[in-house]
Amino acid sequence: MAGLKLPRVDAILAHPSLAGHPAAYALKKRAVQEALARRRAGLRGLAVPGDRSEDAGEAADGAVPGDRSGGVDGAVLGDRSGGAVSGDRSGGVDGAVLGDRSGGAVSGDRSDEVAAVATAVATALSGLLVARPRVLLNATGVLLHTNLGRAPLAVEAVAAMVAAAGSCELEFMVESGQRGSRMAWLRPLLQALLGAEDVHVVNNGAAALLLACTTLGRPGGVVLSRGQMVEIGDGFRVAEMAGAGGVPVVAVGSTNRTHVGDYAAALDGGAAAILWVHLSNFSQAGFVAQPELATLAGLARERGVPLLADLGSGSLGGLPGDEPTVQAYLAAGADLVCFSGDKLLGGPQAGLVAGRGELVARCRRHPLARALRPDKTTIAALHATAAVHARGEARTLPLYAMIAATLPELRARAEAIVDALAWPRSCVRDSEATVGGGSLPGDVIASVAIAVPGRRPERAAAQLRLGSPAVVGRVHAGALLLDLRSLPPDSDAGLIAALRGLA
Repeated sequence: MAGLKLPRVDAILAHPSLAGHPAAYALKKRAVQEALARRRAGLRGLAVPGDRSEDAGEAADGAVPGDRSGGVDGAVLGDRSGGAVSGDRSGGVDGAVLGDRSGGAVSGDRSDEVAAVATAVATALSGLLVARPRVLLNATGVLLHTNLGRAPLAVEAVAAMVAAAGSCELEFMVESGQRGSRMAWLRPLLQALLGAEDVHVVNNGAAALLLACTTLGRPGGVVLSRGQMVEIGDGFRVAEMAGAGGVPVVAVGSTNRTHVGDYAAALDGGAAAILWVHLSNFSQAGFVAQPELATLAGLARERGVPLLADLGSGSLGGLPGDEPTVQAYLAAGADLVCFSGDKLLGGPQAGLVAGRGELVARCRRHPLARALRPDKTTIAALHATAAVHARGEARTLPLYAMIAATLPELRARAEAIVDALAWPRSCVRDSEATVGGGSLPGDVIASVAIAVPGRRPERAAAQLRLGSPAVVGRVHAGALLLDLRSLPPDSDAGLIAALRGLA
């Protein structure tokens, strides 16, 4: 291997496919250097930096693994994790850039090597310059698919985000010409909508929990039942997030049974607050026990400590199933309720802390509140979504419309789609959808799906994911199913076009 020579960086950069590429020169140079370094390591039989044989994480909704490519290195040289969506490796550039890793000599004309590396780097860089994330059609049957962006936004929310994208009255009072608060208009609307003394907004639900526990859990920590130590997507655990600000989490009870006396004993030991966590993505049955929220509220009042409740889904009511609502938690005696904006509320990613005025005020003044504050487009979208709820028009939100769609409506759409494709009506199948996103665990909604004809459903699924528009379905019982409940009617034309492109 002493005589191993690879093309020069400047020769590759001068190749026409890179010389005229719109990427900045420094980015092109770095990408070429990384490509050559990986090729050199591969030819010497060394471990290749950034190479992964397995996806280290777990997708929150089980259908679309997260992208862990790691920037230019992974994008240019191919990530072994399976890619952002599918595990399909047909379009990777490893072979083009790295060549044979067996240790043999580099074969072929040097100009061919230059062209191969330059073309592969140019292709990968072009992919990086495309605006992301791109639009795709969610035909998985999971309405709040975490990996696909959770709640689709209302037209009012989208318009509000666009309007706020430039200069806007974010923290400026036009009447007085003085500095104002970014919550000046949103805060009173949410107070009225939720029936809460005060509300504060941060950038996601986990941040709301972190802020509340860090602010109110000192010095002795927050008490949490072992039966409520929920793990959410990608391996993150509620107890760890609650304690991430340095506040101890005092575990009490057992996995299946926790009693009021367990909480009382922890408070006797110096704990400063009680934390109640809704079982958002699983349920318990059998020999189980857990005090009611109202019972813990009585204990908290008796001991003079705050009761914090984490209700990740953020339901305001009006939906099927037994999901508790923010208003019900407040009425039961929770001092603060933390929840997400992009789940059952139907808005953008945000975290809300609602409840007693003095406690919300303490959270608002904590230094973390500044670090976790949302941007102007989130404020705008959340305000527009809250206004839809306040007008009594929640049924017009995309999530609510998907849930409310009737089976005859879904079947009519499915039949129109298969007819347009000249597929047999037998492709229209009964299906089951789910809300997802850590909401309504175990609940399913009857739905209708289209079974894509063919004997290679995985191949068809990969083709649709890589098409334009991209379509994500689910493979079940040997068939690729495209569930229409998670797909709005105005996407049907795009779905037909995508299906016509199947080879």
